[in-house]
Amino acid sequence: MRLAYPVTFTPAEEGGFLVGFPDFPEAHSQGDDKAEALTEAVDCLEAVLAMYMRLRRAFPHPSRRRHGQHLVAPGSLIATKAALYLALAESGVSQRELARRLRVPASHVTRLLDPAHHSRLEQIDAAFAALGKRLAVSVERAA
Repeated sequence: MRLAYPVTFTPAEEGGFLVGFPDFPEAHSQGDDKAEALTEAVDCLEAVLAMYMRLRRAFPHPSRRRHGQHLVAPGSLIATKAALYLALAESGVSQRELARRLRVPASHVTRLLDPAHHSRLEQIDAAFAALGKRLAVSVERAA
């Protein structure tokens, strides 16, 4: 699943733009202009994904972008941890079982899934491998 979500822009009465996520009704942001609103939207998306991960909620599938909407994706660290979170949920493997497979304490897996913790890439790669997956990276043109 690609974690790029459409955002809507609504002119704010006091100027600037309000940003909304059709897939995350609880997520809102704003900016003085569209460029700033897009930057703030990335931060907002990262915060809502982190919240879903902490609450162990399923991410909604990104809806199709409509005319006038922009796609927003999280930064690479959050995207990688969110991908691990999704792979873990898809596999049906518990965090405790993943820790056993990695031969590490359960707290290690908790940190791997913590968006605020700066995990090392080789640790994340090992976690994907323990789930029978691998992390693939792509580079795209910036929006």
